[in-house]
Amino acid sequence: MQQLLLDLSQPPPPTLGNFAVGGNAELLNVLRAWLSGTLHERCIYIWGVSGCGKTHILRALVRSTHEVGRTAVYAQPNEVEALEALTDVPALVGVDDVGRWSGQEHAALFRIGQRATETDTLLLVSADAAPAALALRDDLRTRFASGLTFQVHLLSDDEKAHALAHHAAQRGFQLAPEVAQYLLHRRQRDLPSLIQVLDALDQHSLRTQRPITLALLREVLQPEDAVPRQS
Repeated sequence: MQQLLLDLSQPPPPTLGNFAVGGNAELLNVLRAWLSGTLHERCIYIWGVSGCGKTHILRALVRSTHEVGRTAVYAQPNEVEALEALTDVPALVGVDDVGRWSGQEHAALFRIGQRATETDTLLLVSADAAPAALALRDDLRTRFASGLTFQVHLLSDDEKAHALAHHAAQRGFQLAPEVAQYLLHRRQRDLPSLIQVLDALDQHSLRTQRPITLALLREVLQPEDAVPRQS
C-alpha cells in the first residue's frame, strides 16, 4: 500500500504520446510536423481553460525537442530574465501562462521574440484566452496573431473513458466500465493523473496477484481520496 501511494505521488513526465488528443488532433499534427522539420513556424499560440493540458503540451514539446537533439527551454512567469540572459536562443522557447506575466516581462518577451525571428526559433505560447482577450502590448499581440493559434479543448468524460480503456489494453488488461467511472469521479480528473492511478493500480494488482476490480480500486485509493476536496 505504501508503495502504491508513493507511485501516485510521482506523476509521469508529460509527453506527446501520453497526451489524449480528443478534439486537439490538428494542434498535435502541427507540433509533430514542426518536430520533424516539415513545418517552419515562428510562433504557435495555444489557449484554453485550466486543466485542458496546455502546460502538458509545452513541457512535452520541450522534452521531445531535446530528444531529437535540439535545444529547448520552458518558462513560467518570473523566469523571463533568465530566458533573456541566454547567450544562444534555443530552437524552442515554451512560454506558459503569458496572461499572468507583467508588463515588464511582456517587454522582455517581445525582445526574445525579436531574437527568435533571427534564429528560426519557435515561440510556443500558452494562455487562458485568445490574444485579443488579454492585456498585452500591441506589438506582442500582433506577433502572436501572426502565427498559428489553437484553442485546446477539454476532453469529455467519454473521451477520457476511451483513453483509459485504450491505455489499459496496452498494459494487457481490460478496464471494467465501473472502474473507469469511479476513476472519473475522483478529486483529480485530468487524464495524466487518471492514467497515473491506473498504472499504479496495475502494478499493485500484479504484486498482490489480485484482479483489478472496483473493490480493489476503492481499497487502494481510500487513503488518498480521504483528503478533503479543494473548493
